[in-house]
Amino acid sequence: MIQFTGLRMIRGTKVLLEETDATVFIGQKVGLIGANGCGKSSLFALIRGEIESDLGYCNLPQEWRIVSVAQETPSTERRAIDYVIDGDKKLRELQSQLEQAENEHDGQKIAELHGRLQDAGAYEIEAKAATILSGLGFSNEQLSNPVSDFSGGWRMRLNLAQALLCPSDLLLLDEPTNHLDLDAVIWLEKWIQRYTGTLMLISHDKAFLDACVSHILSVEQQALITYTGNYTAYEKQRAERLRLQDLQYQKQQDKVAHLESFINRFKAKASKAKQAQSRIKQLEKMQMIMPAHHASHFSFSFFTPTALPNPLVKMEQVKVGYGEKVILEKLHLNLVPGSRIGLLGRNGAGKSTLIKLLAEQMAPISGIYETSAGLKIGYFAQHQLEFLDADSTPLNHLQRLDEKETEQKLRDYLGGFGFRGDEALSQVAPMSGGEKARLVLALLVYQKPNLLLLDEPTNHLDIEMRHALNVALQAFEGAMVLVSHDRFLLTSVCDDFYLVDSQQVQNFKGDLDDYKGWLMQSEASSETSSSDEEESSSIPNRKQQKQLEAAFRQATSSLRKRIAEQEKHIDKLEKKLQKIEADMADPELYSDAQKDKLKKLLAEQTDSKQELQAVEEQWMMDQEELEEKLQAFEQELVG
Repeated sequence: MIQFTGLRMIRGTKVLLEETDATVFIGQKVGLIGANGCGKSSLFALIRGEIESDLGYCNLPQEWRIVSVAQETPSTERRAIDYVIDGDKKLRELQSQLEQAENEHDGQKIAELHGRLQDAGAYEIEAKAATILSGLGFSNEQLSNPVSDFSGGWRMRLNLAQALLCPSDLLLLDEPTNHLDLDAVIWLEKWIQRYTGTLMLISHDKAFLDACVSHILSVEQQALITYTGNYTAYEKQRAERLRLQDLQYQKQQDKVAHLESFINRFKAKASKAKQAQSRIKQLEKMQMIMPAHHASHFSFSFFTPTALPNPLVKMEQVKVGYGEKVILEKLHLNLVPGSRIGLLGRNGAGKSTLIKLLAEQMAPISGIYETSAGLKIGYFAQHQLEFLDADSTPLNHLQRLDEKETEQKLRDYLGGFGFRGDEALSQVAPMSGGEKARLVLALLVYQKPNLLLLDEPTNHLDIEMRHALNVALQAFEGAMVLVSHDRFLLTSVCDDFYLVDSQQVQNFKGDLDDYKGWLMQSEASSETSSSDEEESSSIPNRKQQKQLEAAFRQATSSLRKRIAEQEKHIDKLEKKLQKIEADMADPELYSDAQKDKLKKLLAEQTDSKQELQAVEEQWMMDQEELEEKLQAFEQELVG
């Protein structure tokens, strides 16, 4: 287990943690949460051994394999799939040793190394890497592309794939969903749910935390507070704890007021001086209970738009793309005040293209595209963070938008976005991604848009700022189009969902659970279709292909059924283990009176883990068999 004891961490002049304790048990999946800058990433660095604490210590098993996501990616010509496999340094070292033994014709060493490589999973690792990369949104063609071909966001996906592929006892994930779309987030959830090691996850995505973790470790007022359950359970528990803390605080304040009153009345009287001094010492020694800072640091709302023309945008039979490459066609969409649309669809389907078209950053190739004279667009995308003036301050940026407004009013406005006091006068250059995103949002809101176009607005934002944005969007009077992997935000603020797929944009009749089902159904059907997208012009060939597909489905039906049953069994065992771990987190269980119950739980935990491992191994073997059959089937179609 990981044990933090008397931990104090200071960065610069800021105290992050002050003599706090916490424990993470083996096999737990823990969400590490807290405001930006509270010390979450520093805690990860401490666990990795990259920094030391200022007081106290962090203990964890020395033999543990600790894996985390690299924050930088070299611009190398190495193939993407090879770069991902490079993350398993132990395996690469064994492969290097094997190559050397083969050059030296050392038969005994070669045999030994083949056995060790077998144990390390060397002969399945390329298939596993391809599966992970596919889940994170990479196409088969991209697996062979050099790393240097990919943008920064896609390189971070490669680093995430490296971490997921490596064998680990402890997996540290710091905001893994920031560069993912919704499809990849859903896939990652399923992967984490099957992960059998210990997980510590930093995330500000409520729905993702709910699906992935069984415990919450919250950084609050320089202390680590543990909660049992997912994020929703944490919110309920914390609300109750804060309510009780407020009551305790008020009682203490009454006692402080009573002591101060006594001191003020009697410290000047000689007969009471000794008693007054005693009260002063009592007041100084009293452990002050901090008031519950549960109110958000962020509070803002969208201004009423100057005008709300109807419709704001009208599209009929619109085609859009890049050069001769058509991305979307036959677009029919009217945006009116009050429209609240969430865009769904696979990565690369055209969601961002539609946003850029609406933002007037792209022109339609053909069709009717009309905008009202009073249209005022508020467009948020991650690339806009790069266009902030690095040498200027938040106040400077706002003054450029409104030269006539007083400095105090502008500073009051910036305070709602977390830029208080000197922070409003600090340069943009050293700001974090979250601070820059808040500034871009502040500038957008100030301009009173009547059409909001938001492309992944919550990347880098912490939970409190996401909550403030959520509340503000619900009261927005104009039209809104949103692309986001944050399902809590999508569900809260969108009235309609549109699916972007196969160059079309259609109304999606369902919620996000239905969309998840659509994804799974789409994946299942794609497994039985040919990878060759060129349609045969021969009718007999089409008939033959359908016959082959039917034969393939029939031949693999029992295998698919077995895999589905294994996945249900795995899910059942994981839930059982989560319940056992929740029971074992009860401190009373470790008393002498509960010794028999503890032994029983430990035995159940061991049996369940062994059974889970056996089922997962069989599941992996059956998946590989299915993949081999699918590859053979695809080759038969091509042939």
